[in-house]
Amino acid sequence: MNNVTQIDFNIAQLRPYINWLYFYHAWGLVGKPQSEKDKLLNEANVMLDQLQQRYQTHALVGLFDANADGDDIIVASERMPMLRQQRPSAPGAHYLCLADFVRPLSSGIKDRVGVFAASIDESIEHDFQQDDFQRMLAQTLADRLAEATAEITHLQVRRTIWGYAPDENLDIPQLLREDFQGIRPAVGYPSMPDTSLNFIIDRLIDMKRIGIRLTDSGAMKPHASVSGLMFAHPKAHYFDIGRIDDTQLRDYARRRHVPVELMRRFLASRLVD
Repeated sequence: MNNVTQIDFNIAQLRPYINWLYFYHAWGLVGKPQSEKDKLLNEANVMLDQLQQRYQTHALVGLFDANADGDDIIVASERMPMLRQQRPSAPGAHYLCLADFVRPLSSGIKDRVGVFAASIDESIEHDFQQDDFQRMLAQTLADRLAEATAEITHLQVRRTIWGYAPDENLDIPQLLREDFQGIRPAVGYPSMPDTSLNFIIDRLIDMKRIGIRLTDSGAMKPHASVSGLMFAHPKAHYFDIGRIDDTQLRDYARRRHVPVELMRRFLASRLVD
């Protein structure tokens, strides 16, 4: 089953799903007095009232037949190599790879994987240039709105689009704690740090449909964009692959069909010193 769905949201729909913790983190306010947070929150809500009349966010989500082949995930006609932990998260734990959460090709049974991208109208990144504070506030809110778009899209995937958890009934604090079944690891994050995977995601769901362009390294424009995969496996959970040694770097570059030195640049922050 290979379908790609586009969903558009207005900001009023998204406001309850904003995770303010990460907003405060972006402003360096974690651990600061609540009065400082409340002052910025008031400013943010005033701006959200303005943004609500002018911008939308957009999401694409595709459900694709998938199987794992070693540490690769075969999604429709695309092969997506994944990275495996070189150290377990805890003593005695497995060395995890996202491919572990997909039924193996050797089983002869098709599994599914979701592929998604979310973004906001790009004009938001250009409409507040006259004031540094307003520009930074708009950008940090845009980032949170893109993440909220991914959150509510994932909710709709679980309940209806994929429908593997049709009876899920969580309140928003539970959603933000990720008390649901399944995960949506994002490109550039700890379990999937290689931004060039966006080129594969783009071939699957055509991100330009919602205005996302890719740089030479696979970074997304607008900056307030998020992309990744969705897994339904009941035991799927987030993890950090940690540092990548030279052996794994070369193996991963081979599987990605990318020169080692180019892949070294893509994964520079993850390599063993």
